[in-house]
Amino acid sequence: MAAQKSTQPAKPARPAPDSTRRSEKSRRAIYDAALALVVEVGYPKTTVEGIAARAGVGKQTIYRWWSSKADVLMEAFLDLGEQSARDAGPVPYVFPDTGDLAADVKGVLRATVDQLRDPRFEAPSRALAAEGVVNEQLGRELVAKLMQPSLDLYIGRLRAAQDAGQVRPEIDPRIALEFFISPLAQRWLQHTGPISYEYTDTLVDYALHGLAPR
Repeated sequence: MAAQKSTQPAKPARPAPDSTRRSEKSRRAIYDAALALVVEVGYPKTTVEGIAARAGVGKQTIYRWWSSKADVLMEAFLDLGEQSARDAGPVPYVFPDTGDLAADVKGVLRATVDQLRDPRFEAPSRALAAEGVVNEQLGRELVAKLMQPSLDLYIGRLRAAQDAGQVRPEIDPRIALEFFISPLAQRWLQHTGPISYEYTDTLVDYALHGLAPR
């Protein structure tokens, strides 16, 4: 007797799992876990195992994408900055050049003050910066991956000012930019005084006009 064909409609095939989406979800969880842990327990006590447990993934998942906890934290912090830039708008960040060097640098430093006082950035960036003081390798990575892109923007703006005759041509822009950012970084990291718009505006005035009577 021939078998009869079923009259029941075939069940639709279940879609295959989206591995890209699943990986992105895990990546986000790892970023969040790494940033939270470095704030709660500090960089030395933050471990790949701890990040994995906090994120709800296996540590092999982390080692599939990163070679160390430093790499995880660095990428997590870079991602945090990229998210902030996306929230600010679709236009990529550039150092303003209105022709007024003082006003342009003051505006950028004011934005830096806002970021340094933002709870999302302050605690993890302070933890990483403090560890970078005693951990030379991490310190170098912080400069190369996090600070250098911003430093390059300062250098570019100062060179434009040199071209416009607003800054002496023999000035080294890489050294000159430290008059703006190094005092701010020290005050923020060591709590030697409050950081504010008034403070960074004064840094610019002192750096551009000097301390001698005019």
